[in-house]
Amino acid sequence: MGIHYYSLNQYLKDTFGCKVYKIAVNGGFTCPNRDGKIDTRGCVFCSAGGSGEFAGDPGKSITEQIEEGKQLVASKIKDGKYIAYFQAYTNTYAPVEKLRSLYMQAVNHPDIVALSLATRPDCLPGEVLQLLDGLNRIKPVWVELGLQTIHERSAEYIRRGYPLEVYDEAVKKLRDRNIEVITHVILGLPGETKADMEATVDYVCKSGATGIKLQLLHILKGTDLEKEYLAGKVPVIEEEEYIELVADLLKHIPKDIVIHRLTGDGDKKILVAPMWSADKKHVLNHMKAYLASAN
Repeated sequence: MGIHYYSLNQYLKDTFGCKVYKIAVNGGFTCPNRDGKIDTRGCVFCSAGGSGEFAGDPGKSITEQIEEGKQLVASKIKDGKYIAYFQAYTNTYAPVEKLRSLYMQAVNHPDIVALSLATRPDCLPGEVLQLLDGLNRIKPVWVELGLQTIHERSAEYIRRGYPLEVYDEAVKKLRDRNIEVITHVILGLPGETKADMEATVDYVCKSGATGIKLQLLHILKGTDLEKEYLAGKVPVIEEEEYIELVADLLKHIPKDIVIHRLTGDGDKKILVAPMWSADKKHVLNHMKAYLASAN
């Protein structure tokens, strides 16, 4: 009885033997979808903060951001360990020397047990892969790839800016270096059916990725997606529908693939829809109860 999956919490306990918290840091990056290399508008769903609303202050050093992040969870954790999560924009999109300087501040911090880098599959040139390979021999490196969908029409709609084979190539190169790969998938993209989303999840599971993040589509203020939503062109998933969808998708995911996220919470200050997602604790409790009783 119940739907079981390999949660990030369980994976962290199995791997590090203790409670581990993520600290979102900001390296002051941009993105080829914003600086004109591919586009200037960003992905259709991406906020002005580059999906890094919960990250630290880029005006401060990575070391300072880690110390501030530790203080935020000081009441929840004693003698704990942390993952430095480079979250905002594209975190491998800079000269390799700049990357080395930023990453080493995290790797050298005694309380950091792993480095997690959110990036694009088309921003992993050879010299960056070489740097990540070296760092991965010191402390585990996770690379989070924003795939979102395998369907070309959806990829064009969200302005992803690269074809599917670029993702495949990136996963292979990272896994050849024994680097963990976590793939981001957005659920509820306009025009996608349940079968479309299942196909994306199935593809990710066979791609070589070691982890997956399931992300509810959020409509955020200031995005082109908000304009489409206000014009009535973008329906949003209701809570019950989303929970049932996630339960179904979990059945498709092998038990050795780590589920890093079941939903996601947009910054309440800029969240337009769906508003039920703003109460993440409630949603996760609802989801866990549903999964426990599902067949």
